[in-house]
Amino acid sequence: MDSYIERPPLPALAGVVRTVWIQRTGDTAQVQRHLPTGGVEIHFPIGGAPQLVGPLTGPEVEVIPPRTTLVGVRFLPGTAPPLPTVLDDLVDQRLSLADLWGRTADRLVEAMARAETPERALLDLQAHLVREFRSAGHVDPLIRAAVRALMPWRPAGIDALAAHLGLSASQLRRRCLQAVGVSPKVLQRTLRFQGFLALAQAGAASVAGLSVDVGYADQAHLSRECLRLTGQTPTQLLGGTVDRCSCGHDHSASYKPFLARFVQDRSPRRT
Repeated sequence: MDSYIERPPLPALAGVVRTVWIQRTGDTAQVQRHLPTGGVEIHFPIGGAPQLVGPLTGPEVEVIPPRTTLVGVRFLPGTAPPLPTVLDDLVDQRLSLADLWGRTADRLVEAMARAETPERALLDLQAHLVREFRSAGHVDPLIRAAVRALMPWRPAGIDALAAHLGLSASQLRRRCLQAVGVSPKVLQRTLRFQGFLALAQAGAASVAGLSVDVGYADQAHLSRECLRLTGQTPTQLLGGTVDRCSCGHDHSASYKPFLARFVQDRSPRRT
């Protein structure tokens, strides 16, 4: 039987990981459509070869074999695990973790295969990531600030953002490409669409209303961006409803940070 369970990461990873999950396929293969999120992901089939999915700029369709148990980690933009290259070299690519981490990945595969349950395997993977981040140092604080400013609900001009951070627009672009994989403008558009999906997950009333709430000029603007980022119209993507994507998965853990920011930014300001 197919199943998908998404949850928040361990507290020690809350500043770098958006969500983690466990996915199981039944007796038939499952077609999975991966969408741009602004971050990278680790896909780790238990007993198989783990992969890093680089920053996506469009949809990636994957066929997951039957009787597969997979654990996954989705990182926040600009907070990829330690890698031997900059992220703009990994855009729209799927790479073997063994090629990126060498023997470290091999040891992790062995440890994950010994885990008695998928839940234990996911904890082991997260514990490994905690150790990696502690030894690698801090995430670039300027990129962290830029990502926060580019989140939905609070439109930010790229030139104004660069000036606020004490950078030129070209410097911001270069640092964003290296640490995130895409330009600030592309990241902003991706995060805006993620905001739309967060509101859809929360059960908003209509696609037209969502497009305005999230910052699109109108519903047509949303539809164009949806086609660009997912290869589908909003109706196709959401399965004819606005309370869940057509894959049937509950992504509320992944979208909780977007909804919290939406509530915060829409709350009346005290004067």
